[in-house]
Amino acid sequence: MSIRILIADDHAMVREGLRSFLSLSSDLETVGAAADGREAVALTHELRPDIVLMDLLMPVLDGISAIAVIRRELPSVEVVALSGYLEPQLIADALHAGAVGYLLKDTDAEELHRAVRAAAAGQVQLSPAVAARLVRDVHVPTAPPQLTRREEEVLTLLARGRANGQIARELHIAPQTVKTHVSNILQKLNAESRTQAALYAMRVGLVPVHAAAPS
Repeated sequence: MSIRILIADDHAMVREGLRSFLSLSSDLETVGAAADGREAVALTHELRPDIVLMDLLMPVLDGISAIAVIRRELPSVEVVALSGYLEPQLIADALHAGAVGYLLKDTDAEELHRAVRAAAAGQVQLSPAVAARLVRDVHVPTAPPQLTRREEEVLTLLARGRANGQIARELHIAPQTVKTHVSNILQKLNAESRTQAALYAMRVGLVPVHAAAPS
């Protein structure tokens, strides 16, 4: 089955460029394109894509607000922020709104394809430059949370971009057990998303920064 994608960007040339990039893979299907955040929300409701590629600085409704609405109203739809800006606050706001990843607009076609497939599987997906910039700002408490050995193993694989099913297979445990571990990890780290947990793992050295973007 193909991965169904909605593109949201206020520049027509960018929309067409992304559509052309995505058409290079037979398993990726662009089902629609939006020119602003409000249209992106409406088309997401209408078309029910698997992934929304969301520009952040758009008219009518900005991309960050649109991400928050989509994640609240259609939680099964994953959103990947796609921006030309490497600003920490913009990145943090996008991830806080619920984006599963953040890619820069200079991402090449091959990396974009990998990112979309990873996002469709619920994997954390950050451009290496984004991950490196964010990790520097991650706060590590003076009394780090006490994770069990198994939770550290799960967190390490999560930060390497593995989805729950992959983690279950690699650790030889049930998928539901992985979900429980992930929930416990997020609670202990006071993290709101898998992406925040992955950044913590990179900050404390469980995985190298470049490992957040699967090859």
